[in-house]
Amino acid sequence: MYVRALYDLVSHRAGTGERTGWDRVHVVVMGCGRVGSAIARRLEQIGHSVAVIDQDAEAFRRLGPEFGGRQVTGLGFDRQTLLDAGIDTAGAFAAVSSGDNSNIIAARVARETFGVEHVVARIYDSKRAEVYERMGIPSVATVPWTVNRLMRELLSVKVSELWREPTGKVLLMRVTVTDSWVGRPLAELEAASGARAAWLVRFGEAQLPTASTVLQTGDHLVVAVTDELTDRVHAVVEQPASGGQH
Repeated sequence: MYVRALYDLVSHRAGTGERTGWDRVHVVVMGCGRVGSAIARRLEQIGHSVAVIDQDAEAFRRLGPEFGGRQVTGLGFDRQTLLDAGIDTAGAFAAVSSGDNSNIIAARVARETFGVEHVVARIYDSKRAEVYERMGIPSVATVPWTVNRLMRELLSVKVSELWREPTGKVLLMRVTVTDSWVGRPLAELEAASGARAAWLVRFGEAQLPTASTVLQTGDHLVVAVTDELTDRVHAVVEQPASGGQH
């Protein structure tokens, strides 16, 4: 049930023609279980090229007959297996096998050996997940948000909808702080976008922002906006003008 619900969340944003800021990339997915196969199929449906790695060739059945990406049998942290999957041209890598150790090793190889820009690992142990977040490797420890967050991290979506209240007029959006906003006051971003920051996530820990909060690299914000402001938030976050004027 939760996988279907999260699949619907991803489809709502990526499959309805809404602006997402996603460019076509090659993505390597290690692990072809329920999450890995769902991610692979969804990525292909929205126009990305995909390669899936799994030790068990039978696991590829989950991809279905319409999947056109590469299917590579082997260990996801083996150099040749990764090369066979096209890791040297990949823009993103997801390690979503059933083993924490395999996932984190593969994620580090993708990031440190092959220089893949967007790497995310699924970690079942929440305490370990926090450690790897601090190492700069986004991780997913809580099952209910797995598919949605993996899609967001892999494709570097800067602004995405998280929740909408029943009347549909007010919503919460997740904002990834872009380079042009690093070192600038949060209050300036709020003024430019019209959004109100509810909380900030820094180094994997949530905190309430203050009037003096200055944005840092890696920060994520959750902001409250009205429907009328969503385009403005996208424009301000994704295409900030030089010199701080918006």
